[in-house]
Amino acid sequence: MPKSAKKKKDKVADFSKAKLKLGKGKATPTNAIDTSFKARSIALPSQSIAIEKDSSQPITRRQLTFDDLISHLKHYNSGTRKDALIGLKELFDNNWDLINSCLTSLINALVRLIGDEDASVRKQLLSLLAWLLPRIPPEDLLPHTPSLLLFTTSAQTHIFPEIRIDAIRFLNVLLECVPESVVSGWCAESEGHGSRVLSGYLGILNAGTKYGENNGPLKATSTASVVLTPASKLVVLRSLSTFLQVALSPQESQSMSESSSSSNAALDAVFMSNAFPSREAFYSFDNLLCSISHSANGTGHRKWLAEVPGDEEFADIFTQSFKLLENNPGEGWTLHDLMPTNDVLGTQHSRMASTEFVAHLANTLHSTIIETYLDCAPSVFSPGPTPSETEVQLIVTIVRIAQSLYHVILRSPQNVDQEHISRLESIINYMAPYFPASTRDNKLDQAYEEFNLIFCELTSLAVNASEIGPSQSNQKRKARKGPSYSSGKAKASLQTQRVTQYITRRLRGEAASPAQIGVPINPTAYRALLPTIWALIGSAGTSTDESNEVILTTLDHALKVSSKSACKRLTVEFVGRLMLLGLEPHYHGSLSADRNPSLKSKFDAWLVHLPQVLWELGNSNLACTETILRVVLRVLQRRSKGAQTETITMLQSRLVPYFYMEHPSRGALPGPYRKLPPSSASHVRLLVLDVVYTIMALGRQEGHEFEGLSKAVGLAVSGEDEQGYWGHIASFPSMNKK
Repeated sequence: MPKSAKKKKDKVADFSKAKLKLGKGKATPTNAIDTSFKARSIALPSQSIAIEKDSSQPITRRQLTFDDLISHLKHYNSGTRKDALIGLKELFDNNWDLINSCLTSLINALVRLIGDEDASVRKQLLSLLAWLLPRIPPEDLLPHTPSLLLFTTSAQTHIFPEIRIDAIRFLNVLLECVPESVVSGWCAESEGHGSRVLSGYLGILNAGTKYGENNGPLKATSTASVVLTPASKLVVLRSLSTFLQVALSPQESQSMSESSSSSNAALDAVFMSNAFPSREAFYSFDNLLCSISHSANGTGHRKWLAEVPGDEEFADIFTQSFKLLENNPGEGWTLHDLMPTNDVLGTQHSRMASTEFVAHLANTLHSTIIETYLDCAPSVFSPGPTPSETEVQLIVTIVRIAQSLYHVILRSPQNVDQEHISRLESIINYMAPYFPASTRDNKLDQAYEEFNLIFCELTSLAVNASEIGPSQSNQKRKARKGPSYSSGKAKASLQTQRVTQYITRRLRGEAASPAQIGVPINPTAYRALLPTIWALIGSAGTSTDESNEVILTTLDHALKVSSKSACKRLTVEFVGRLMLLGLEPHYHGSLSADRNPSLKSKFDAWLVHLPQVLWELGNSNLACTETILRVVLRVLQRRSKGAQTETITMLQSRLVPYFYMEHPSRGALPGPYRKLPPSSASHVRLLVLDVVYTIMALGRQEGHEFEGLSKAVGLAVSGEDEQGYWGHIASFPSMNKK
């Protein structure tokens, strides 16, 4: 029935006549053909047929000049804007000299696309800036940083969340190229670039606060309503971590990164300053092992002259100390040349944040740190399947931010407050159940090791802070006697014990589990563990057994590590400072080798093994050689005569092959001393002779004759530039018999 009804209806529709409405006129026949048409004009304003172009201008493969590409950046079509960015990269890649004449117009056009609503345009712009900005000299880029930062910070507060996240990516590029400009004024009361950048970070993280009110309540910003995905949150937190590392570093970020990445860099022992009554006392102690700075031609010493000579040689000496005078009088100074002067006059001061400001920032970020950690920790540290890379990096980035903040807050005794310690202890308590973290995935080993190292450092900060707090904080802690106080002390003791076990295992190169293979500790991990080792050695909150275990393991590692190992110089500097602490009059700690016979024998064994290290190094690592010589020289100069009679005897016998040795079949052979650079290029040879003179002088005072060493040194310096120097110091009265 339905089919037949539909057929009848269709037949009626075929033969029905359409009814016209009133005033519509006659109906158009069904077989009529409409011959009307419409036409539109086509404009060709930029075609070569209408405009004659200058053939001398550089062009792209699409025959577009720089001016054409700049005009296309303002086009309404997103594809045209994207193609213009691609064309600019092609143009400058083939014609880099063009950048000198059009940098200003280029930057002014590019910054307006930072907040572009098309994602593909922003992505292409980010690629272009990441390629372009590092190639531009800093002095040329510096005048354009206000414009770059203005549009970037504006994009940080854009209404669209994806534009805010891309603004963070643009900030990462600027942090690599002009970090000082990005963090400038970040802690000032005035609205500087750094302050707006930091406010943008906090707004995206839903942790907004009004600055200038360090003790006021936290206030959410207008952008604190977007829930970030884990990937987007990682982008923001990573950038914030980099920002804080640059802002809280007393040195320039470039030198900081070079220092941390170089395995042969000198040790920064600022963590030992809490063992001295003042900063001046610590710096006086720290300078004992500092190297003499050299000029470009390698000369470190110059003879004192009673009168200033008026020749060109003295002018060269003078300008080595004042680098701005190296240019000719007629030449000007670039902005980059003046940057160190500006830092001294005030730029560096604007970066120095007060402890109250950093503490307020740590309080602002505390909930973000805890929340992010608790969201990711169960899946990252569970024994189940391999966690995602994003969650692992979120954990590492969060604890890295906590490390940067609390390292500044708790580094000085006068700045320690119970509220700061409580927040740090809460973070440590959340991290403790998963320490030490380990994984079977080799790709994640570095992330898990960084987590363990940061946990150790945060624990050392908490241990030190609990011991050096001010009287007010001590009174508060004493007033908290009760179950919660005892529980907190028990937790701290347990965490310290676990950290001690982890450090001893890493120094011995033992595996975390039977299923893994133990590997020697690398320089980065060793450098990161030194503040924790120092805290466990010198803290009153550490038990005597734990302290002895840590220091003995540290000495064993320093003895066993290979001379050619990248860790060797770090071990020499750290153990050398520990040995010198007992000889330092301003040191007020409890570490003393003289009161512990087993510890003293370990230190002596380490000291007398250094000549062997010198022999094995030869001229392969002059920095390590110089550090060893300075340690030996300072210990000999400061130690009492009765405490080193046996030591100097062993040192002199082991130093003889370093100068000359008798081979059973080949006869007399020069030692590694002759491989060192001459004194005209380096002062290491002279430093070796100073050490030998000190050993022989101390031996003569005790009635010992070191003729073998004296003969070997004489053969080594014969015919060399140092022969006169050795004859000069050997003629001192202390070298002669009394």
